[in-house]
Amino acid sequence: MIDRVEKGAVSRGGRKSELGSNDAIASQLKQYFTSVEEEPIPDHLLGLLEKLDQAERSGGSNGSN
Repeated sequence: MIDRVEKGAVSRGGRKSELGSNDAIASQLKQYFTSVEEEPIPDHLLGLLEKLDQAERSGGSNGSN
């Protein structure tokens, strides 16, 4: 019989980890997305968002109603 529990797949307390052998990949992805999350919003995107806010405040319609 083949033991399907891979090395590193068991977490503390003897329970199988949700991430299993993918812990390193999950950790790197989390680190990457955290760094992206901390990046500033580009000025051109902030400008577009401000224009959208102004249009909404002025009751602008996009013609879909």
